[in-house]
Amino acid sequence: MTRLKTLSLLILKPVELSNWLSEIITALPRIICGFVLTSSFGSDKFGMPWTADSQNLSLFEVSAWFPGDVAAYGGLFAMFPVFFAWMGAFSEAVGGLFVMFGFKTRIFSFLIMCTMLVAIFMQKWGQPLWSMLPALGFLWVSLYSLALGSGRLGLDYIISKKLKS
Repeated sequence: MTRLKTLSLLILKPVELSNWLSEIITALPRIICGFVLTSSFGSDKFGMPWTADSQNLSLFEVSAWFPGDVAAYGGLFAMFPVFFAWMGAFSEAVGGLFVMFGFKTRIFSFLIMCTMLVAIFMQKWGQPLWSMLPALGFLWVSLYSLALGSGRLGLDYIISKKLKS
């Protein structure tokens, strides 16, 4: 087996849980959070085919207001606001879609985790806990998706089976 194939298997191959009920229970939050993240939070900042026309965004375009918000975090964010805005919006919109389908789950869970940590500590910190709950929920789901992968109810499982043979 080549090194690339071994690395791909290591990243893609999900943890197989003991029974199908466990697989369903862990897949549902991943699927629901991925859908909500891509359809609402991500598509408000990043042009996707389902972004509302009122947002005036073309495909893969970041909202004009978002780099300014990112720059306000200071430090490295102020030096490269467009890059960090694009990465954050991309991880929410595209990452949510990929996590929902269980495709490249660990990679996109890591990107979502980073984005949610920035949202919690740089944007929501100091506000009431209620305003942090969406980011905390997405962070929690991305953490266990990072550890478990997609499970048997995701594309990663099918791909890893193909790579093994």
